[in-house]
Amino acid sequence: MNNLEILLYVVLGVAAIAYAYIIGVRPQKGSPIIAIALAMVFSAFTALQLTREGIPMFFANHAANLTGLQVWWDIVMCAVIAFFFIAPRARKQGMRLLPWAVFVHATVSIGLLVMCARLFWLENKANKGETIKLNDA
Repeated sequence: MNNLEILLYVVLGVAAIAYAYIIGVRPQKGSPIIAIALAMVFSAFTALQLTREGIPMFFANHAANLTGLQVWWDIVMCAVIAFFFIAPRARKQGMRLLPWAVFVHATVSIGLLVMCARLFWLENKANKGETIKLNDA
């Protein structure tokens, strides 16, 4: 087993733990620190990929065959679905959705994690009784 295969299984394991936590513990509020930490880790991994393999390889990987294309469609659909579910809460906190939609469309998971971090921070701030100005983004 090579390092990339090991990394695949580590990520799958971490995801399984995250699902178990969400289902078992039932957290009632999000953590902006966890969301931004995940965004930073994934951004670093993305930077490594771009440095080593470049932007063309990213597109070549998803356009090489039907499997790559299916994975790309899956990623795009998941991002749109997540944005759909996040949008009402973000709107309620005064976040402008258009800039976030562009950011999420361009970066997918990184943008979603940063958007969630911002949303969780605003929600936690609102729950503490602090005022939030509208269209804060």
